[in-house]
Amino acid sequence: MELSKKNAKIWSRMGPRATYGLAMLDLIEKNDKVYALSADLGASSGLTRLMTESKDHYINVGIAEQNLIGVAAGLAKEGLIPFASSFAPFISHRCEDQVRMNLGYMHLNVKIVALGSGISMSILGNSHYGLMDVAVMNAIPGVVILSPSDCAQLVLCIEAAANYTGPVYIRMTGEPSMPRVYEEEFPFEIGRANQLREGDDILIIATGSMVYSALKAADILSEKNIEANVVDMHTLKPIDKSVLSNKYKMLVTVEEHSIIGGLASIINSEIVKMGYKGKVINIALPDDFLIAGTYKYMLEKYGLTADAIAERILDVGI
Repeated sequence: MELSKKNAKIWSRMGPRATYGLAMLDLIEKNDKVYALSADLGASSGLTRLMTESKDHYINVGIAEQNLIGVAAGLAKEGLIPFASSFAPFISHRCEDQVRMNLGYMHLNVKIVALGSGISMSILGNSHYGLMDVAVMNAIPGVVILSPSDCAQLVLCIEAAANYTGPVYIRMTGEPSMPRVYEEEFPFEIGRANQLREGDDILIIATGSMVYSALKAADILSEKNIEANVVDMHTLKPIDKSVLSNKYKMLVTVEEHSIIGGLASIINSEIVKMGYKGKVINIALPDDFLIAGTYKYMLEKYGLTADAIAERILDVGI
């Protein structure tokens, strides 16, 4: 799928799930080893068109996520490339043991696509929020974790996952009309973060939906004479440690995930090892179950907007 300003705009308007469906349809046309699987969530996964045009490459296992991972593992064992999708808490928490054994221990070539990670499931509430999925997946050895920042990067994530031999967990945050971070060709390599903005005062490391907010927060800080280096950490495992440096007065992590077990925990573990001496701010969702509301309301309530991020940094000061 060609990355252009026009396509980036279209994909953004469609949202992550619909874009995933288009990317899968394109991938299957190029590689007949690729299969799309769902637990009775084909339409919710954006696979409606694929279910008609490439129905021989679509498998619905019914409302049985643990079986979904088992079937995907069986396909991978036969040399196929299965992409299994379901809502983030169902395919991570509910399937932890199946993922641990089939993807971690057996290292089968299964790609997991987590729909509605973070709080984008809005009014559906805590049963559907993917608040702790990175914490679960990161604890399983051998599973790559990807967290695309917009729909254009999601397309490259899907292609990279298909070309990578081994288990991959793709965390989809955001909703339709998701802000665009990328509009032209850009590098994407598993395990290598993208630097999006240069600055010598502070380092902001963001992932998923929070990359755009981090960039906008950096613009606000620039007006206050604070220049931020903004990094898109699209791969949470293996983490790109090369972006970390003691030259920054402050290091900030921003994520749409629990404060425990996600980007903050991963980065904090690394900077302790390197003896980082600057200030550290971790901006994330609280270690709690949340009050449900619209996506916009929840981002504002839990301090994940550009204004709130900039304000938090200014309050602490460098």
